[in-house]
Amino acid sequence: KMAEKQEEPSNAQNGEPDNAEEGEGKKKKLKREDLPPFEIVTGERLPAIFFKFQFRNVEYSSGRNKTFLCYVVETQGKEPVTCRGYLEDEHAAAHAEMAFFNSILPACQAGARHNVTWYVSSSPCVACAQRICEALRKDKGLRLTIMVGRLFMWEEPEMQAALRSMKEAGCKLRIMKPQDFEYVWKNFVEQEEGEEAKSFVPWEDIQENFQYYEEKLAEIL
Repeated sequence: KMAEKQEEPSNAQNGEPDNAEEGEGKKKKLKREDLPPFEIVTGERLPAIFFKFQFRNVEYSSGRNKTFLCYVVETQGKEPVTCRGYLEDEHAAAHAEMAFFNSILPACQAGARHNVTWYVSSSPCVACAQRICEALRKDKGLRLTIMVGRLFMWEEPEMQAALRSMKEAGCKLRIMKPQDFEYVWKNFVEQEEGEEAKSFVPWEDIQENFQYYEEKLAEIL
């Protein structure tokens, strides 16, 4: 099996452009100093290089120390509304999952039913899992499906217990299939301006890694 040749992306690839000037049509990316104390980056589409590195469903996630969370919120009110975007964290204080409940969900219609789907690079940590359980128990109109690329520290007993508690709270947990990665690529990844949308190119072991994680999740749950 070929060793991975990918390296940790540089700052420029981390959504911190080297040149501050960007095209008018493009949303200006938030610079780190403009962000709240916990470093959360939000936007509509993430850089392709980041998707290819962070979402890759490898068994050993060396260097992948961020969480990328792409979300779709379907609000069922008089006029159904769908909003989507992504969150990226620096694992400073608040994780992307926490930031979703602190800033994204409150901006949606209060008192309405929300069908939420997350596509995350790795499954939530224990603290985030607890926050998810609290949110689901508190808001009976909230439906949450989490599609994960990799299972985070799944061998740890407390992590396994956290995954089970999320299921018990009503959260649907799924491992991302190749088609799910393609969906994220089409809907959440930046395409270069002026270029035709590039089609998703699956990596070599995408199907095997999906099956590996699916078996592990089935054993845990």
